[in-house]
Amino acid sequence: RIMRTPGLIQPGAILTVTMAERLTPHLAALLAQALDDVPGLRLILLDEGASAEEKVPNALIERLPFFVDLNDVQYSKLPAECPQTIPEHPATFIDDDLILIASLASDLGVDSARAPFFALRTAQLLAGLAKHPTVRTDDLTQACSLTLAHRATQMPQDDANEDTADENPTPQDQSDTDADNNDDQVELPQDLVLEAVLAALPKDLLQRLSDPKTAASSGSGAGTKRVGNRRGRPLTPRKTTRISGQTLDLYATLRAAVPWQPLRRKETGRSGLHIRQSDLHVKRFEDSSDRLIIFAVDASGSAAISRLAEAKGAIELLLGEAYARRDHVALISFRGTEAEVLLPPTRSLVQTKRRLSALPGGGGTPLAAGLEVALEVAMTAQQRGMTPKVCILTDGRANVDRSGAANRTQAMEDAETMSRHYVSQGVPALVIDTGNRPERKLKDLADALRAPYIAMPRADAQRLSRAISSAA
Repeated sequence: RIMRTPGLIQPGAILTVTMAERLTPHLAALLAQALDDVPGLRLILLDEGASAEEKVPNALIERLPFFVDLNDVQYSKLPAECPQTIPEHPATFIDDDLILIASLASDLGVDSARAPFFALRTAQLLAGLAKHPTVRTDDLTQACSLTLAHRATQMPQDDANEDTADENPTPQDQSDTDADNNDDQVELPQDLVLEAVLAALPKDLLQRLSDPKTAASSGSGAGTKRVGNRRGRPLTPRKTTRISGQTLDLYATLRAAVPWQPLRRKETGRSGLHIRQSDLHVKRFEDSSDRLIIFAVDASGSAAISRLAEAKGAIELLLGEAYARRDHVALISFRGTEAEVLLPPTRSLVQTKRRLSALPGGGGTPLAAGLEVALEVAMTAQQRGMTPKVCILTDGRANVDRSGAANRTQAMEDAETMSRHYVSQGVPALVIDTGNRPERKLKDLADALRAPYIAMPRADAQRLSRAISSAA
């Protein structure tokens, strides 16, 4: 008879998930739905991943407000008692508090709609613990540091203000007067909160990007996961009615058959072990395809000197780790009126360095041509069973269309046309804006590609390598 007992997911329950980086998409979806539907349910995820590839599903990270780094934390130095309990009546807030949190989240590149809500709710609770009737600046400061810092994907940009100040210099007398007046002014709440959040930013700031879903392929590397029956990480055995082309899991089959032995012996009148077709289980493994990172580098005159050096350094750093992850890289340069493949997919560090040293620069920016050649390389890699990802490094100033003519408007239209081909073919991309100031048109192109957008005006090879490796 059916026995019904309460499950783990109950209102007010606290669930602790060990090895959360190994959660399957199905189980992660169930937990995410439970967090949305079950009132008072609390979830603690213990991320024990040993590498960057092992990470907690983004659907759960999106729904959890806090992140605690326990590296180098000694258990003996933790407080013996818990702090105060959550107040029954959180403090009230004003509209300016909500505007401050929303603007700060925008400056940090936090695209989650839940994050500002988490920050506001945390500020209310902190104010309630401190017996404040309304939310104060110190409450907002601590709340934003707890909920927004680990979600940041970019540094706040202040180049526009600096450029404006340079273009409109203040007369000497007026600036002296303003300086005297500013001595008596108190620092604005926005500046205090921003300074606190910047101090709490993680070192791997640019690694916290969403991974786009890619199509399945074959292989045994660090690319897209697939379910097989030959090799890879073992998964839960699956019941089947036929074993053709699959490996029988003897242990799981016997475990399924054992509870029914008394009934089957009584039914047939024969002793011995009774195995039926409904008991059969087969082995399953999770395999990963080889990953290919295709660099489409803007080698035009506007980005040639410093950005090419950064791209070369990033590619060499990625190749240094490619052997363990079975990664491949390819390099495409676009400048003048066309794009060319400087380095076909390879894992050879010696060959890559030789090709990189000969990477030319100068001329126009045929962005559409670079996208077209990169797409051709990616589709060829897909046919070979690899998982490609295109990383586009450009300042966004496309001025040469696909025909080779100098036409800035048509050049961006051609680039947007190519982006639709990327989406239709299921080729993921990553757009890195290397300009001194973020380019709005490049952000729109990233949206058309359904790709992450990273503004890195002051990037070096190491930061660029970490960002690309994480997003890939």
